[in-house]
Amino acid sequence: MKILITGGAGFIGSHLVDAYIAEGHDVTVIDNLSTGQKKNLNPKAKFYELDIQDKKVEDIFKKHKFDIVNHHAAQMNVRISVEDPIFDAKSNILGLLNLLENSVRYKVKKFIYVSSGGTIYGDDVDIPTDEEAKKAPLSPYGISKITGEHYLNFYSKVHGLKYTTLRYSNVYGPRQNPKGEAGVISIFSTIMLDDKQPTIFGDGKQTRDYVYVKDIVKANILALTIGEDDAFNLATGKETDVNQLFEEMARIIGFKQKPIYSEARPGELERNCLKITKAKNILGWQPAYALKDGLKETIDWFKNEQ
Repeated sequence: MKILITGGAGFIGSHLVDAYIAEGHDVTVIDNLSTGQKKNLNPKAKFYELDIQDKKVEDIFKKHKFDIVNHHAAQMNVRISVEDPIFDAKSNILGLLNLLENSVRYKVKKFIYVSSGGTIYGDDVDIPTDEEAKKAPLSPYGISKITGEHYLNFYSKVHGLKYTTLRYSNVYGPRQNPKGEAGVISIFSTIMLDDKQPTIFGDGKQTRDYVYVKDIVKANILALTIGEDDAFNLATGKETDVNQLFEEMARIIGFKQKPIYSEARPGELERNCLKITKAKNILGWQPAYALKDGLKETIDWFKNEQ
């Protein structure tokens, strides 16, 4: 198949490019390199350095006649979305609409959309949280992601564009950018490997559901042909608080210092853990990596990057 991956020079997107190419697909990447890196790019992929809001995106659709669009490009920093909601909306809503309009115009068969299982549900939900839970995002980022889901439903109903929405929990793994705020494992890895104290915001009791990037890639392969016009949580169904995460990483690294505690940041959830029954039943997907195993692979990768 001819597949467009937006954000294909980024952390998750680049792993996906590698996997789709290994499966024999013809892959094109659009990435503005705001957070992605050229060194992540698979040399067998066609690459366009371009923002998804740019009108030139249409030329790429017209030239390549894609079967699938897999949309990973996003403004994904919760803190930035709180500080600058307009910037967040331009990328995550207007950029999406540019892709959807071109997908309809050039007869894309299916659109795979990455949503956020970590932000769209809010705090007032059962844990673990299933796909039908109330949507009450606490940040503009979460608002933009659930808005994107509504647009997908519209384009499906009105234009017949098939889609699959994948709601990620906290994804981690090799190539994650430690210079942002959206990847505590990558941030902790680089700081602790330098034998410096990492900062924990709040009391460290806030929980997340950490899923390894290789498991996420498997779900994106399945989504090429399964799960049309539906949304799926992708997670492990297990809560880990930040203190526990630090302790496990310290054990793997052999880190002896204590973390620094600082004020909690606005717009962040206290607890997050997703139910994955639907993904198991319909996609035939479930995570294969335990946290300790994924952490070891990730830390080993960061060691080699130093």
